[in-house]
Amino acid sequence: MNIDVAAPDDAPDWIAMRSALWPGGGDGGTHADDINRLLADAGDTVNLIARDGSGHAVGFAEASLRRDYVNGCETTPVAFLEGIYVVPEARGRGVAKALVAAVEDWARASGVCELGSDAAPDNMASLKMHHALGFEETQRVVFFRKLLGA
Repeated sequence: MNIDVAAPDDAPDWIAMRSALWPGGGDGGTHADDINRLLADAGDTVNLIARDGSGHAVGFAEASLRRDYVNGCETTPVAFLEGIYVVPEARGRGVAKALVAAVEDWARASGVCELGSDAAPDNMASLKMHHALGFEETQRVVFFRKLLGA
């Protein structure tokens, strides 16, 4: 397996995997816009693509440096795992572990000492993956809002 920083040739696979992880992106247009922006200027992010020995994309990870408060973390900035996805047929083969290890290397090279992440409280697969990769749960939060009339 190879883990590389995403390049323009990775965009179609990256869009497909992002759409699987975050289906709210519609037909990929929003994802395509995000990816084009990240490829033009990654800024304080790292965007990784995992490919198997045959060159097929099997996962991706996106991480950023966050300078705002990150729940459960004590330092700033903090590397934050914004998203991670492994195609179903490649799960259980160490792809997520390799992606997170690459994110950790990037974070250390960026001078940070904490890696944060989040998951929906009912996403048992994500919670299990985070625990298996050495993350510790720090808190659970439910956010609320109330629309105010004019």
